[in-house]
Amino acid sequence: MPNPLDVFRDNALAGHVAIVTGGGTGICRGIAAAYARLGADVCIVSRKQDVLDAAAAAIATQTGRTVLGVAADVRQPDAIARAVTATVERFGKLDTLVNGAAGNFLAPAAALSPNGFRTVIDIDLNGTFNAARAAFEALQRAGDGLILNISATLHHHGTPLQIHASAAKAGVDAVTRNLAVEWGRFGIRVCGIAPGPIADTEGMRRLAPPGEVGDKARAAIPAGRFGTIDEIAAAAVFLRSPAAAYVTGHVLVVDGGHVVAAPPLGMTL
Repeated sequence: MPNPLDVFRDNALAGHVAIVTGGGTGICRGIAAAYARLGADVCIVSRKQDVLDAAAAAIATQTGRTVLGVAADVRQPDAIARAVTATVERFGKLDTLVNGAAGNFLAPAAALSPNGFRTVIDIDLNGTFNAARAAFEALQRAGDGLILNISATLHHHGTPLQIHASAAKAGVDAVTRNLAVEWGRFGIRVCGIAPGPIADTEGMRRLAPPGEVGDKARAAIPAGRFGTIDEIAAAAVFLRSPAAAYVTGHVLVVDGGHVVAAPPLGMTL
């Protein structure tokens, strides 16, 4: 299958500066790599500096561009504010924030501790707001700001073992819509991407591991396959590009048709 990023010209994002939270691993690392490949200056943020250093080195090898890695916990407003400051000091501005930092694990609601529920809400939902608020002034100064919140499709139906993540991502979608309304007048668009079943991610390794469960999950997707990280990255590039200049307040579902055709990924209680 052709790489979906190949449809973009090599300098499609030249002149843009992005922070990608959760950019050390998975989908958000893929977004960071795609942005760098297409000419953007990128700062990746995660809690662990060693993970960031490894990801930054890999992206540099892949794209030929240096990526800044700043360790910060999005649950701590001061920490993410320092990451914003470091990015602006390094690259001169900030016009794009990708909120992808997330936490998740499988747990039946009856056995889920209040602390476990609170932790996922704090990372996914509160972290999204913390980063957006910390970046607001810089995005406003840039004049062409974009906040891109990475959501999910878990809350589009009831998903067993995922009440905490479903609640958090539903909240993230609400943040997307509300900030789009409030911050549009400041030149800031706010959009979301809701990935469906994406191969080679930790989430899919847990929700639909190889074998019978994974095969059933794949068969339930109208497209007949799991998506790829690059397909999510391509959506993120589109939303940052001039082609999406009139798109705001929208959460783009990228899932091969899964949520309109099927129940959750074959998980049982």
